Amino acid sequence: MNAITSWEEVPLFDAEEAEADFWAVNRIDLRLMESAVASAADVSDSVSVTLRFDPRMLARIKRLARSRFLNYQSMIKQWLSERIEQEFRSQSQPQSRIR
Repeated sequence: MNAITSWEEVPLFDAEEAEADFWAVNRIDLRLMESAVASAADVSDSVSVTLRFDPRMLARIKRLARSRFLNYQSMIKQWLSERIEQEFRSQSQPQSRIR
């Protein structure tokens, strides 16, 4: 398996299948991943929240995060950020009206 040591080595994907094929033979080098994760000192004005998860769901999230060499809380924040952007983009697009 190839270790990715620079973010420039990760191509832009046009389909999920292409991305899955790429990650099947490549992985992020741990040093690169550690440099990308913000430390507590880098994050200012953050607020703690409490969420309740079904234990099985949380176990699955943690397993998925480990497979991606991520902290599960960071992965959840990434998912939320991506979804928020998606929601804002869909709101900014003009809605088609049914006549």
